Amino acid sequence: MDKKTEIIQHPLFSIIGGCGDKLNIQLFVIGGWVRDSLLKRVKKEIEFDIVSSGCGITLAKEVAKKLKIKKISIYRTFGTAAITYNSIKIEFNGARKESYHLSSRNPTIQSGTLKEDQERRDFTINAMAISLNKETYGNFIDPFNGIKDLNEKIIRTPLDPNQTYIDDPLRMLRAIRFATTLNFKIEINSLNAIKNNSERLNIIKQERITEELNQIILSDIPSRGFNLLSENSLLKLFFEEFELLRGVENRNGITHKDNFYHTLQVLDNISKQTDSLWLRWAAILHDIAKPKTKRFDKKNGWTFHGHEHLGCKMIPNIFKKLKLPLNENMKYVQKLVLLHLRPIALAKENVTDSAIRRLLFDAQNTIDDLMTLCFADITSKNKNKVHRYTKNLQIVYQKIKNVEERDKIRNWRPPIDGDFIMKKLKLKPSKLIGVIKLKIRESILEGEIKNNSKEAVELMYEIAKELNIKY
Repeated sequence: MDKKTEIIQHPLFSIIGGCGDKLNIQLFVIGGWVRDSLLKRVKKEIEFDIVSSGCGITLAKEVAKKLKIKKISIYRTFGTAAITYNSIKIEFNGARKESYHLSSRNPTIQSGTLKEDQERRDFTINAMAISLNKETYGNFIDPFNGIKDLNEKIIRTPLDPNQTYIDDPLRMLRAIRFATTLNFKIEINSLNAIKNNSERLNIIKQERITEELNQIILSDIPSRGFNLLSENSLLKLFFEEFELLRGVENRNGITHKDNFYHTLQVLDNISKQTDSLWLRWAAILHDIAKPKTKRFDKKNGWTFHGHEHLGCKMIPNIFKKLKLPLNENMKYVQKLVLLHLRPIALAKENVTDSAIRRLLFDAQNTIDDLMTLCFADITSKNKNKVHRYTKNLQIVYQKIKNVEERDKIRNWRPPIDGDFIMKKLKLKPSKLIGVIKLKIRESILEGEIKNNSKEAVELMYEIAKELNIKY
């Protein structure tokens, strides 16, 4: 049994094929399932793309009836339908051909042949099809030699790449996404077509661009994708802030590192440690304000003072522009960007328990992710410097764990709240309550009292006496 026959051993394919035979239509599994199966690439979410010589909606209804599925998603505009069976999403499309208008990536659709359907596909590796009808079951239809490109790890368009990318500019991002996630190369004519037609990306909705970008970010080595986006004039169109990190300036023989490549190294480093999209976004944005805070003086050379504070403030506008969620995920990224220098600063000096408690108080549940970011941020080419910085950060991290185990600051809540203070000191709501709470918090963080209600109450009464509060 060859690899192509193995692809259709799933029992659903014979059921779908039987439904096609009953309706007297030809049908094929095509696209991503074929590609990934040939690559033996395991994905969590399984999707079958079924294309037929008849109506996709009619076929979907017949398969749903056979599988006893009641819910069918129907898209009459495109003549397509989808069902889900045991977590497997199955999409049904009638074979079609498309024509495009320059102002939109949404095509005008007409019924077509399988060959015309394969011609409209974005890449040769996504145009391979396998027959599911009983008489031709397992026949491999590959008019553009996608199997060769798959074996040679090449991203190539079935037709003229210029026309392919002019028709649907999102395919330029998809080319880079596949090149990144599969570690393939984009064929030279296709690469030139991307460069020549990059401005066409402006007609694409930002949501679709960001969807592709996030998939690049979640790849094993996302720097590949960012380099391709930048080198082919796409990144500047939708993420100019990141593009502005690029470059090195020389003043009196003194240079600074290229923050574009430094950030990509941090991103690759952190991607080895986490699959979290938002932690990876924190790596992307941790130095985003460096171009705006860059200064040079003869004494200190190049500085980027305050880039963490400005970067934190820039994030809402960046998220809004990129159509990323303006929710707790954004706030999480902001917190990591704001705090990313703190552990590194602690590593350069004698670490006090007070400084550790304050870091824990500010970071709270993000402390472990913050430390992951800090370790990833060590990118020097000097191995001795990397070893020294890493060792110092490990000392800080161990100190954090020791202090947290003893003082429980990570999820800190005031041992006594405002209602308790008002009741015991017979006070009405006022700024005075905040003053007392602040003094108690500072005493805990400085280690003057322990983080418990008993010592907090004792201190509350001492503060009341100092403030001449009668209770």
